[in-house]
Amino acid sequence: MLSDAIAHYQQRVNQHLASLLENLPVTDPALKAAMSHGVLLGGKRVRPFLVYAVGEMLGVAADKLDNCAAAIECIHAYSLIHDDLPAMDDDELRRGQPTVHIAFDEATAILAGDALQSLAFEILSSDSHFSATQQLAMVKSLALASGYHGMCGGQALDMAATDKQINLAQLTQLHRLKTGALIRCAVELAVIAAESNPLTHQRLGEYAEAIGLAFQVQDDILDLTSSTEELGKPQGSDTKSNKSTYPRLLGLDGAKSTAQQLLQDALSALDDLPYNNRIIAEFARYIIERRV
Repeated sequence: MLSDAIAHYQQRVNQHLASLLENLPVTDPALKAAMSHGVLLGGKRVRPFLVYAVGEMLGVAADKLDNCAAAIECIHAYSLIHDDLPAMDDDELRRGQPTVHIAFDEATAILAGDALQSLAFEILSSDSHFSATQQLAMVKSLALASGYHGMCGGQALDMAATDKQINLAQLTQLHRLKTGALIRCAVELAVIAAESNPLTHQRLGEYAEAIGLAFQVQDDILDLTSSTEELGKPQGSDTKSNKSTYPRLLGLDGAKSTAQQLLQDALSALDDLPYNNRIIAEFARYIIERRV
């Protein structure tokens, strides 16, 4: 079952992250504690799930994927720590717990995010399971997905769009970068680990593109329809911040219709792949059916 697979991979990556952090030398106890708070706070672990599920589908053993899964979650955690800062989204809750700058302080939160970002590339570049060529490809993929060409670029577009009306093409581009880029990278890391053929690479890229955008569409929907308790952060925060969202642009029904179309695009991309793709197909459905 998908729920069992999600729980299994969550536990696996959480244990690996905890081990990696525990083994870091104690240069500064507060910084190390803040890094742990930011990355071990919980969460769906969507990106590690995709690394494991796609990688194992392609024949890569889970123990070879642990560092890839941990690295991408370090990047995701760093982005959330920085997003929550007063200069960005100014949030005090993350997954029902105080955000890092609230639990510690702003300077420590900035440094914790920076350190987790660096740790991600350290993990990938020292993974002896893969050749130097694969390591370099993984580092490049994660760098592109997390920086100017991906997540950071998307976050800049998001901030620029606050209090403004943007069109559907602009909103789609914003979220392909801000949210979709790291989700595509998770699949890309698994493909690199498996040394897959070009057709598999292309189809799984199309799948990841669709679910990456669907994930953000559903997040926008949940911001309106779920409670603060369910979300683990303030309900309606996007609306209060006057952010550009799919429901705001298309209406709630239009946003739901867009999510359904993206699901079909994701499933179609898997059609001609010669692998047992049941788990990742179910995961695409989960993306737009989840309540948190």
